[in-house]
Amino acid sequence: PLDNEEETAAAKCTQPCLGESLSISDLECSLCIRMFFEPVTTPCGHTFCKECLERCLDHRPNCPLCKQSLREYLKAGRYSPTVLLQDIMLATFPTQLAERRELHRAEMAELSNLTKNIPIFVCTMSFPGIPCPLHVFEPRYRLMIRRCQESGSRRFGMCIYENGKSFADYGCMLEIRQVELLADGRSLVDTIGRQRFRVLSRGHRDGYHTADIEFLEDKKVSGEELQELQCLHESTYRLAQRFCEHGDLTSRHILMQHGPLPEKEEDIQASADGPTWCWWLISILPLDPSYQLSLLCCTSLRARLSQLQRILTALLQQPP
Repeated sequence: PLDNEEETAAAKCTQPCLGESLSISDLECSLCIRMFFEPVTTPCGHTFCKECLERCLDHRPNCPLCKQSLREYLKAGRYSPTVLLQDIMLATFPTQLAERRELHRAEMAELSNLTKNIPIFVCTMSFPGIPCPLHVFEPRYRLMIRRCQESGSRRFGMCIYENGKSFADYGCMLEIRQVELLADGRSLVDTIGRQRFRVLSRGHRDGYHTADIEFLEDKKVSGEELQELQCLHESTYRLAQRFCEHGDLTSRHILMQHGPLPEKEEDIQASADGPTWCWWLISILPLDPSYQLSLLCCTSLRARLSQLQRILTALLQQPP
């Protein structure tokens, strides 16, 4: 066996040979035409950047080069890095590999910004503090969810479609709690609502919508106004309790699906979005999405509670 000095000498002999026989173009991904980043090799023997291969498999479960089926490979859901190739790149082109890593890091940093070019899922109404389960199957959204995870932000905006626009002017940030990948590449994504936002400008990235946004906050009140608000909050919460105890089949079904009415918060102005139980109620009441949207963008807790009181009173007057 070689001792340490001989090993080092042997490595020095092989390194120039590798460098002389290889060029950067030998280490380029055929999909992005850039130096491999996290190279993975398919069962059919073709190598791509992990991200490039994933994007192709979002659309079709076949090798991008030879078209061989990769269904079983996709089903396994694991992409092991091609370690030998990574070692060769590190030994022969360390500077270029460092540049490639830096480029990827910059792309990830851009994706993790939470007010500029945030990804927008155009689908359903979502609300602060309320779970929003999603079934993701479209290639553009599969890419979007993966990027949210890889960038570390784990957040994206949810907006409903609005006539004449690509999506509504207001929405809610969703945070990914868990992703269950299905064998064919689709996924079940468990998310929960976070802050509300207003859209400042719209954009696109790789097929999905993006937006520059600003977060919304309820206006704070004090003194006599706060006392009145607390009385309104108490009386509306009691109506909500009555509605949930109403006992008809529909509300029992709702409670099974969405869980019980959340507890009252001690400080009704602690959150920028107001008490969570209001949003829970708005999400379960039989309201038109455009009306729900008007409640979502309202920054007066008083106005929101007044609307809820009016709706609950009307519903409680109806015969079961």
